[in-house]
Amino acid sequence: MAPGRSLLQHVCSLLLLVSCASALKFELEATGWSKQRCIRNFVGKDTLVVVTAIVDGYKGDGMQVNMHIKDAVGNEYGRPKDIAGEQRTVFTSHADAAFDICFENILTNTKYVDHPYRHVELDVDIGADAKDWSAIQATEKLKPVETDLRRIEEMVAEVVREMDYLRVREQKLRDTNESTNNRVKWFGFCTTFLLIGIWVWQVLYLRAYFRSKHLI
Repeated sequence: MAPGRSLLQHVCSLLLLVSCASALKFELEATGWSKQRCIRNFVGKDTLVVVTAIVDGYKGDGMQVNMHIKDAVGNEYGRPKDIAGEQRTVFTSHADAAFDICFENILTNTKYVDHPYRHVELDVDIGADAKDWSAIQATEKLKPVETDLRRIEEMVAEVVREMDYLRVREQKLRDTNESTNNRVKWFGFCTTFLLIGIWVWQVLYLRAYFRSKHLI
């Protein structure tokens, strides 16, 4: 029984390893004005998101790092200021939309800064990855393999929901495309009939004009 359990643990570990993403690391330059650097990600509606930012330095070192989290439809999820050390923001998305995590590093002019940069390490966990599985395992008294299977099950469910969302979006785009094609077709027909009508009117008008002048 032990070899089978060991094999299952290895399979679960491989699947979880594929799903994991490393943290994003970058240098944030300090300026005398608001200059934002944003990272964008997409999230479905009612999805748990955990944003963890680790910023080096300390408060009062002449630089102030601010963070702003918002989505493309105008919802705001956090605006922590003067970040130093670890900053964690947890929220549930309100819409199917892309959200931006923006950072700015502003010189406060309180002291001379020899190296005007702050190192930022950003980690974004979405959906099943955002849950505290250690706490869930302890609360529900699950075995490690059961916890891994539970996590994989939720990850697969998220993939299915994402596929359903893409299918619905594709259908909407197809309907929009067909509607646009029909409008263009009828616009072309109307334009053609209008040009023919103008041409006939011009012929009749010129004919009547020349007859009134006894030219024909």
